[in-house]
Amino acid sequence: MGIPTLETIDELADLVAERPELFIRWSRGPETDASASSKDDLTGARLPGLSANPLKVEEWWGRRPLRVWVARRLHDYSHLERQKGPGVRPWVLEGEERGRGPDNEPVVYCRQAVAWIADSVLAEADRIVAAQEGNWGALQRVERRD
Repeated sequence: MGIPTLETIDELADLVAERPELFIRWSRGPETDASASSKDDLTGARLPGLSANPLKVEEWWGRRPLRVWVARRLHDYSHLERQKGPGVRPWVLEGEERGRGPDNEPVVYCRQAVAWIADSVLAEADRIVAAQEGNWGALQRVERRD
């Protein structure tokens, strides 16, 4: 599937500003996911779509920078690249929410694959997150790349 690749965090932030109803999916890609649905790793139960994470900015975020928001959305789930195995990487999709998964993540039907996210964006997101003060929570985060 020929979709573009976003090369900078600003490209991703611009996309979210234009199309707030987008999601990030960590997988082997849209072609692999085209006829699949996610499953609960613990029970094996099939979900009614693909597990994904919303890019839509929440109202409580206020006037904070959009690039920090999207950096956090990438950083928060970057452990999936290592956890799910070779070939897993993030991509952006437009989808319709069909329910919630076992981690309370949206489960979506993919209407359209929008873009791949380059490793350079992931590294940039890590630098942005590292520059922030405060505790970023309990998700399985580790340093990525420089």
